Amino acid sequence: MAASAAASAALFLGMHAVISYRLRYALVLCIAALCAIATASLAQEDGARSTVPEIALDGSVGPATADFVIDEIEAANARHAPFVILRIDTPGGLSSSMREIVQSILASSIPVIGYVAPEGARAASAGTYILLATHVAAMAPATTLGAATPINIGGASAEPADNNSDDGPDTTQDGDTAISQTSEPDLGNAETKRRKQVNDAVAYIRSLAERRGRNADWAASAVRSAATLGADEAREKNVVDLVAASQRDLLAALDGRTVATASGEVTLATADTRVRPITPDWRTRVLSVVTDPTVAYLLFMIGLVGLAAEALNPGAAIPGVVGAISLITAFYAFNMMPVDLTGAALIALGVLLVVAEAFVPSFGALGLGGVAALLFGSLMLTDTPGYDVSLTVIITIALAAVLILATIVWQFRRARHTRIETGHEGLVGRHCTARHDFEHQGRVWLHGESWRAETDTPVIENQSLVVTRVTGLTVHVRALDTLETSR
Repeated sequence: MAASAAASAALFLGMHAVISYRLRYALVLCIAALCAIATASLAQEDGARSTVPEIALDGSVGPATADFVIDEIEAANARHAPFVILRIDTPGGLSSSMREIVQSILASSIPVIGYVAPEGARAASAGTYILLATHVAAMAPATTLGAATPINIGGASAEPADNNSDDGPDTTQDGDTAISQTSEPDLGNAETKRRKQVNDAVAYIRSLAERRGRNADWAASAVRSAATLGADEAREKNVVDLVAASQRDLLAALDGRTVATASGEVTLATADTRVRPITPDWRTRVLSVVTDPTVAYLLFMIGLVGLAAEALNPGAAIPGVVGAISLITAFYAFNMMPVDLTGAALIALGVLLVVAEAFVPSFGALGLGGVAALLFGSLMLTDTPGYDVSLTVIITIALAAVLILATIVWQFRRARHTRIETGHEGLVGRHCTARHDFEHQGRVWLHGESWRAETDTPVIENQSLVVTRVTGLTVHVRALDTLETSR
């Protein structure tokens, strides 16, 4: 009886455990199913609201910025995003980087919406080309665009030397045609090179404006005469397509608009669109800082000064290491920038001349030449709108060089008036004591040593004497005047 009762109890507990396990398992399955349903609902909701990226083009247009914008446009094309918003706020930048961005926009199979925002932003110089290249060009109120005249490093004149109208096809479509109308050009002439550069920029910006059906004549004037426009006036002159005060207004204005892309016409549907802002990652930000002209200039100066300090104090290590790293980083930045090598050479020469002043007593001649070379080289290093070296930094560096030069000259002047303390010259004027009586030749105590001495007047033992000159190992002495103080 007991055994059967125990068996019955064990069977009951086992069945209860099995049932409890199955219940828990079923409960887990139910929870998982509910989660899957919720996820599917969220995915369906997200699918109903398409997501478009908003790429931020802030600051100067440089290599790092161009890589960031191009990568994001290509990624949006790979994801088959409905369109891309390129938010622009730039003072300009490098022509090479601008052309890379424009080529990426023109090759995009999805629309790229250019939007100059927020209020107070600008699309100047290189930014004007980029905005005109976008499939839809929009501006926020109180924003500007224009001033797209290319700047030539080296000091060429800002305006082309021709009197042709901006509207004439013979001057804007082909730079070589405009030159050939006057006379055979001298390819070594700076004016001719400048004219070709401006005409090329005019042809390029006209082609972009015509490609999007915008005012090509005004685009040409933005290059030739650095014309600028505000948002409302740009819309009236058909330079941009619309003015939108906010992102919501922009999306509302874009809804239903048809644009032509590289893959054909696309009709924008923005009713249920969600915008996802995209900002540069840490690598892009670091490279943007490094390739900033002012930062690259400072790195170049730190590198030169560090290597010079290491040469003056061999074995210090830290100045040499910091200088080498800074100099190599500056060379990387210069490789990405339109740097005038003459300016870089003058900067290096200026630093070397200032350092040479510490070794060659030219009383400021080398140093002043170094400061002049440093100043002119800094001004010549780069001259691109939105991508130039800060004048404040240049003046500060020049003043620091003048201060260092003044310190070096003062040290040299002080050294010339300081008594020589070593060698035979250092013995002249020193006091000594006669070891014994002598009339012409004898021995004296000088600096704790016994020296052979000569004198024109007799001396007595322990008499205080002064050295007048030194010949070999013989000192010439005379009696110490009572008015002379002990040394």
